[in-house]
Amino acid sequence: MRLTPDEARTLIEARHPDPFSALGLHAGEIVALVPGAERVWALGTSETELTQIVPGVFTGEWGEPSYRLRAQNAQATWDFDDPYAFAPVLGAMDEYLIGEGTHKRLWEKLGAHAITHQGVEGVHFALWAPNARRVSVVGEFNFWDGRHHQMRRMGATGVWEIFVPGIHEGALYKYELLDAAGKVLPLKADPLGFGAEHPPAQASVVRKLGLHRFGDGAWCETRAAAQERHAPISIYEVHLGSWVRVWDEGGRPLSYHELAEKLVDYACDMGFTHIELLPITEHPFDGSWGYQPIGLYAPTIRHGRPEEFAEFVDAAHRRGLGVILDWVPGHFPTDDHGLKRFDGTALYEHADPKEGFHQDWNTLIYNYGRREVSNYLLANALFWLEQYHLDGLRVDAVASMLYRDYSRAAGEWVPNKFGGRENLEAIEFLKAMNAASYGGAPGIMTVAEESTAFPGVTMPVHEGGLGFGYKWNMGWMNDSLRYFARDPIYRKHHHNELTFASSYAFSENFILPISHDEVVHGKGSMLGKMPGDDSEKFANLRAFYAFQWAHPGKKLLFMGQEFGQWSEWSHERELDWYLLNDPRHAGLRNLVRDLNRLYRETPALHWGDCDPAGFSWSAADDAEASVYVFERHAPGGVPVVVAANLTPVERSYRIGVPQGGHWVEILNTDSGHYGGENRGNLGAVEAETFTQSHRDHSAEVYLPPLSVVMFAPQSS
Repeated sequence: MRLTPDEARTLIEARHPDPFSALGLHAGEIVALVPGAERVWALGTSETELTQIVPGVFTGEWGEPSYRLRAQNAQATWDFDDPYAFAPVLGAMDEYLIGEGTHKRLWEKLGAHAITHQGVEGVHFALWAPNARRVSVVGEFNFWDGRHHQMRRMGATGVWEIFVPGIHEGALYKYELLDAAGKVLPLKADPLGFGAEHPPAQASVVRKLGLHRFGDGAWCETRAAAQERHAPISIYEVHLGSWVRVWDEGGRPLSYHELAEKLVDYACDMGFTHIELLPITEHPFDGSWGYQPIGLYAPTIRHGRPEEFAEFVDAAHRRGLGVILDWVPGHFPTDDHGLKRFDGTALYEHADPKEGFHQDWNTLIYNYGRREVSNYLLANALFWLEQYHLDGLRVDAVASMLYRDYSRAAGEWVPNKFGGRENLEAIEFLKAMNAASYGGAPGIMTVAEESTAFPGVTMPVHEGGLGFGYKWNMGWMNDSLRYFARDPIYRKHHHNELTFASSYAFSENFILPISHDEVVHGKGSMLGKMPGDDSEKFANLRAFYAFQWAHPGKKLLFMGQEFGQWSEWSHERELDWYLLNDPRHAGLRNLVRDLNRLYRETPALHWGDCDPAGFSWSAADDAEASVYVFERHAPGGVPVVVAANLTPVERSYRIGVPQGGHWVEILNTDSGHYGGENRGNLGAVEAETFTQSHRDHSAEVYLPPLSVVMFAPQSS
């Protein structure tokens, strides 16, 4: 007998430093670890009962190259394949790339994969935990007992693996780890798990990837043109759990399958070009809205299985809609079953709370300077883009990643190696992520939520920039909301709040965002922000949206604002769809629909969103009247003149136009179709040879109170 009772006890107590060296078939002898068994047999062409060394550990001679085991106790008899009879699945190149931090398709090797190995069906588990003394996979298949499936350490990479025969897709599992001192840690969910239990349950779930067969080839071939800086991009931001609920079924949210029909139909009808999803990566707490994820590789089970999420993306693509995921690589929650001190050490985070803890959100900050951690995140970006065909990633809270002193007082942060405040490691990670994303998934777009003036956010990496495709224009958003919230009598004193954005509008590729962040936490809804009585609130909001759609920059609007929610958004209930029974709310939605149509169909309104050649002021300084007039242009297209009257006073106003002739009123926010008073220019005006605003031609136009009117020359 090659195994001593003392060594056998280390196996049954899960303290053996290398269980695969002792267990299985070695030199004609089987050693089997079967906790809870009273008798064990080896099965092949013959049958041999093994001898118990200590309770749960059995041994015996065996002359065949393979075997199965039969175990028995007072309650049952069961046959099974011995997990310690299987060779490693991971190869030397995988170990090398994982250790080097350059395995861009990390999800293909780590995590839980249902495979056939050595002719047997089962699941291969692999996990990175370099400082653990022991790692076991536990689940219903082994009574959540860490003695059963102690994993194999693969060289010096810190990766552990085991093939567990006889379990299949849908199995629940977690990892049991011992830290370096031998202390059992709280059970951990799989950092690369592809599925999870429905919260508040916390286990990972074995899920197969690639079960949905995409039919979006035509979209993927053309999306590069649909997402470039001269294209019309109008984004509908959605929290899937509160868009629509099924109240006759307990108020449940829609499934991915239902969303593939209802949400896609709605976004198409409204004329949006993209749907942007608040984070759907698995998260334990509904109230985080997904911004505190634990399962970065798992679409939340709240709406269905992974293949059903793929179906939703595919359905959008078949209708010509792009899908953007709100992605959160900036921080992670402190839940014990997550990444926090994963192997007993600060593995994914920094050990020093001055570097590793977000005071604002009570979350932990990734250690971007650790190659395995940056690899984990970079591979995750590619995972969503490649595995689920997503068209873009909106990266949350980029400013918090760029600066070490973000939201910290003096003495509460650690300078970089040069003594500065920039997080050099995070900057390099973002550059690498963008380069890998654009290189690995052609035609995609990445978007930065970045609230500072950090230079070159949308400049290519090879030119020294961060490499994002677009950046949220938080300055425009703050200035515009502040202006429109003012009583119109005071607006003349703050005229520059709407003109200032044009001074930097083309310094980055901007998106103009009215996001979920603007309608929560006491900020009020968009309609609620507007001054005046109800009719003036609607008029102001109609003017705001038309100004947003006419202003340079791509467009983003959070769900519910298209029809004028009165209340703030709440993740706990659906939108107030009943408001559409009111013609004013229905009219507002008609306006957003028409703005999207006009924006898409009129090159002048989108071609120059990120190009100064597409914009010019005609009247930028009439503060006394609170009137703004500007032009939008596109090569070879007709120009559009936009006139905004942002007081409750009707005006006859002469505007300069770039050419003479008949100018058609292509949009008027005071139209009765939008809930207005139907005051306007009877469909068109005539431009005269009369100099105004440095233009050789001009026209006398009527500007309704609190309105935006757009004109285009009549096509021949």
